[in-house]
Amino acid sequence: MAAPSYAEWRAVPADESIKVAQDKIEVVPNMEWNRSTASSAKFGETWTADGVALNELTFFAAVEEGDTLYWNRIFGSDKLPVFKSDMLLPEIPELFEKSNRLLLDTPVFTIEKVEADRLSGYPAVRFSYRYAVPDDLLERRGEAVGAIANGKLYLVNFVAPSLHYFEHYLPSVRKLFGSVKLLDTKTETDD
Repeated sequence: MAAPSYAEWRAVPADESIKVAQDKIEVVPNMEWNRSTASSAKFGETWTADGVALNELTFFAAVEEGDTLYWNRIFGSDKLPVFKSDMLLPEIPELFEKSNRLLLDTPVFTIEKVEADRLSGYPAVRFSYRYAVPDDLLERRGEAVGAIANGKLYLVNFVAPSLHYFEHYLPSVRKLFGSVKLLDTKTETDD
């Protein structure tokens, strides 16, 4: 899930409204992050506080019918599962898991908890997971929240090593999840 090595990084200030993922999402981080100029996702953007090996925050915005979460060119074929606009919310964690199993080339990926939530006024699903990759002794944990709005998928994901980094940043990440605004949609309560 790491950003390509040719990425450049820009500072993201705390407590300021920031547009991300091709200006389709707006968030207000309560801590400083570093923003990558490259992404492994066609519809996404990656941030980190300490380096992508230690923590990674990924935004996927307006993933359209038939598209994948990550660039297919990573595999040179169409192996990645595709988003379908008629998916049910519980299918979002399945799409994420299948995509990351392939991307990470790991058989060890477990969705631990799935629960209902809201994302920018839309019904959403929040899920937690853990995984390990071959030849790496660090187990990683993650938490994500996703919604389908106007037939498109929006997902914000945080992942970090289980030791220290995940628990350390999780409270700030959850606040960021709560600040998400989808900019190219109308909520069910909009006129």
